[in-house]
Amino acid sequence: MFRLWKWYQNCLTFHPVKTQVISSGFLWGTGDIAAQYITQSAAKNRLLQTYPDAEEEFKINWKRVGITSMFGFGFVGPVGHMWYEGLDRFIRLRLQLQPKSAKFVGAKLAMDGLIFGPIDLVVFFSYMGLANGKEVSEVKEDLKRDFVPAFLLSGTVWPIIQVANFRYVPVRYQLLYVNLFCLLDSAFLSWVEQQNNAPWKQWFTSFNPFKER
Repeated sequence: MFRLWKWYQNCLTFHPVKTQVISSGFLWGTGDIAAQYITQSAAKNRLLQTYPDAEEEFKINWKRVGITSMFGFGFVGPVGHMWYEGLDRFIRLRLQLQPKSAKFVGAKLAMDGLIFGPIDLVVFFSYMGLANGKEVSEVKEDLKRDFVPAFLLSGTVWPIIQVANFRYVPVRYQLLYVNLFCLLDSAFLSWVEQQNNAPWKQWFTSFNPFKER
């Protein structure tokens, strides 16, 4: 484990962007496999309640895994790397806040949640829709349906994760820290996207500001 960590540090030193891109793509693909397993297991349990003798094997949709991995490769890795580096410089140099202070962490938390968070969700759901062959109008409808539930649910967890990140983790490792939790986040977002018009989404979308009155 120590050798693996030293190897990662060496890669991050000499190839920071490439290292972040590869690790992000791998974790997002793994997270999608987890989301598929959760979704198929839930469907299997419902089937067994009606047909106790029914059997259904878990089958991975590798096309979907590839599409989700490309989101990690093409967006999370490079954009996340620039975001955390730039955010730290902006708050230290422009806002002139003392690193690790309450105001410093609070400013990072607010900007990350109100700027990067929504952008990440919009790009994810738009990309997933278009990559799966949907029309722009369909992607817009999916975005109206999925954005608010995902934003509200993930917004209850990520601030807690990011407080520890911005307070204790050096900037160069902050995306790695986030990527480890992205294994769960990618599973969560993929699961939300796969739920289509699930009843629990209807409750959230009744408060959706994008919904036409």
